[in-house]
Formats: sequence, structure tokens, C-alpha cells
Amino acid sequence: MTKQVMVGGVPIGGGAPVSVQSMTNTDTRDVQATLAQIRQLAAAGCDLIRVAVPDQAAAEAVEEIKKDCPIPLICDIHFDYRLAIACIERGADKIRINPGNIGGQDRVRAVVRAARAHHVPIRVGVNAGSLEKAVLARYGGVTPEGLCESAMSEVALLEAMDFEDIVVSLKSSDVVLNTKACRMMHQMVDYPLHIGVTEAGTPAASLVKSAAGLGALLLEGIGDTMRVSMTGDPLPEVHAAQQILEVCGRRRAPVEIISCPTCGRTQVDLVRLVEQVEAAVRSITPSHPLKVAVMGCEVNGPGEAAGADLGVACGKGRGVLFAHGAIQRTVTEEEIVPALVEMIRSFT
Repeated sequence: MTKQVMVGGVPIGGGAPVSVQSMTNTDTRDVQATLAQIRQLAAAGCDLIRVAVPDQAAAEAVEEIKKDCPIPLICDIHFDYRLAIACIERGADKIRINPGNIGGQDRVRAVVRAARAHHVPIRVGVNAGSLEKAVLARYGGVTPEGLCESAMSEVALLEAMDFEDIVVSLKSSDVVLNTKACRMMHQMVDYPLHIGVTEAGTPAASLVKSAAGLGALLLEGIGDTMRVSMTGDPLPEVHAAQQILEVCGRRRAPVEIISCPTCGRTQVDLVRLVEQVEAAVRSITPSHPLKVAVMGCEVNGPGEAAGADLGVACGKGRGVLFAHGAIQRTVTEEEIVPALVEMIRSFT
């Protein structure tokens, strides 16, 4: 088990649930636009939010953002250590620095002094695209070993300054390299690990890369906080992260919908039915997690879906509702969604 670090009121590591992060893509200097996006992400289930701080104006905006920020605020700093200090002094709950570009030990020491004084954790974030030249030369390019060496060098520097309020992340756009590096780092330190596949592309591409890369780590018990990286609107990042955590058994959805892929036996518009049920259950929180099956024919349900709490097996223009494998009643195709939702609501 890793050490536990507190980011605002959210624990990372030490057996705490894996927390979901995202990052705003608004101009941080636009306080209201940034807060509007943060509120949207928080409502979707984001636990921690990161903002880019490219200049002093953005650092000054952090103070105003923090006043109304509904979740802990992380500041992402590159190149200028003074921005990290400014964000710490303005209320950041955590900062992210990159050992490949933040500067020499004197600059890191100044950041550490400020972080210690304000009880702010530091994330040592190493990216494949910004490794130190000496590390690249030593390993002949980007390797898992090089990523770990870069991170360990910065960790050792912070420890030498008697600072251990640390979160570590190693990220690459190469899923295999990314996974190997995180596995190695997991064996090397007991600090919490932030996991993610960086520069993963558009939502469709990222979902595949992130599910493979993060899923492999989560199934092995590696990772204390995570971000799914997607080009564009950050909201789908949060939805994808929740889904990955759920399918890896690290979170339970209030209502999990399972459905068959459809085949030549399907005689209803199953896609429409599943989408309608999914939309309807988003606002339902039953007394305990439910698995609900929406199946296209009698082959897939209730027999193959006997593990579901509730479900429907569809025939031509009709559906057979079942609960814990036992048939309840038959309804018309038009009645399937409202009848199934009514059954789900009976558990609230």
C-alpha cells in the first residue's frame, strides 16, 4: 500500500479510492469560464481539477478560482519555478512540476520551502516528451528505465530537502512503454502514483488507449489517482475514467447496464432501448448497486443474464421482464423502457 497524501480534502493513496482528475482547457486567466468548466466536471464526478499556469497573470487568477472551486485545485507548472511559488501562495491544493524543465536545485528548493510552509503536495510529473537530455543520451532514447531514473532523481532531491508529500507520475503516449514504466516505479517507491496515457488523442482513440493502459495497471492494483487524456472537451475524460474504474472493479456504478451485441435473432430496436434505459438511470441511485440486462432475444436472457439483478429479454415486438433469473411479466416493445425503469426505481 502506498503512502497517503492529502490534496485539499481528497486523500490519494493509503487505500483511498482511486480519484479521478481532469484538466481545464479554458484560459486560466478567464476566471469565470474556468470555474464554469470546473463546476461541470465536478458535477460529472471529477474529484480533482488541474489548471495550466503559463504566466503570472494565470497565477494571479488562481486566487480567484480557488475561492469558488468546488473540488481541490492543482496547478500545472513548467519552466518557471516562480509560478509554482505564486500558485502555492494563492491557495493551490497541489502543484505539478516537471524535472525536465523546472530548473536547478536552488529553484526546486525554493518551491519546496513554499510547499512545506503551506502544506501543499508536489507531483513529480515525468513525460516521455520532456526527458532531460542526459537521460535520453544515456538510454539512447525514451525508455521505461529512463522515465523512472528521471522521476527518482527528482524524488531523491525532494527527500534530501526533507520533503515527502509527493505524488509521482510517469506518462507516455506509447501504451506499452507507459505501462512498463509505471510497473517499475510501483516497485521502486511507496509514494502514490498518478497514472494516465498522455497525448492519447481524440475521445475514440483515447478511450481504447486509456482502457488498455490504465486498465492493465488498475487490475494489478497500481494507481492511486488517474486522468484519461482526450483532445478537446474534458468532460468525456471524466465519464471515461468512471467507466474504466467500474469495469476494473475499483468502483461500483449505481446502475450497471449490460446488453448483448445483437445478432440475426434480434427483432427489436435494441440499440434504441439500451440508450433510453442508460439515459433514464443516470438520475437513479438505488439502495444498493444494480446490474441490469437489456438482451435482444431469449438466448441471451434471462438464462445467460441470470447474474443480473433485473433485466429484459426481447422478442418480436415484446419483452420478458425478469428479476434474479425469475420471469416477472411480458410487456410490449413500447412498454419495455418505462417498465424496466419502474423496476429499477423500486430499489431506491
